Amino acid sequence: MKLKTIHRAGFTLLEIMIIVSIIGLLAALSVPTFLKARATSQTTVCINTLRQIESATHQWALELKKGPTSLVTEADVTPYLKKVRACPAGGTTFGDSYTLTDVATDPECQKAPATHTLRP
Repeated sequence: MKLKTIHRAGFTLLEIMIIVSIIGLLAALSVPTFLKARATSQTTVCINTLRQIESATHQWALELKKGPTSLVTEADVTPYLKKVRACPAGGTTFGDSYTLTDVATDPECQKAPATHTLRP
């Protein structure tokens, strides 16, 4: 007499639980790295925008023969910028992201002034 063995294809509940726990562990390890990379890239973009604003301010001052104490507004430097960007850390417009005072003073980020600085 021959016994027939039935081979069932599929995974057991234990195997699925192990795979899900491994995926969860990998996700838990990678999320902080992704958040740090995002914050670093936001800081880099903001600092580069501050450099562009500073360059546009100096170009505006040279063309119009303004002194270092001349007040600068957003309307003054906007024509000298290729693309006006807001701070990626939460700004919506140029005006609510950056502060301009005079030609001699560096522009400042309003959204993250502690980390988004032109000169450390």
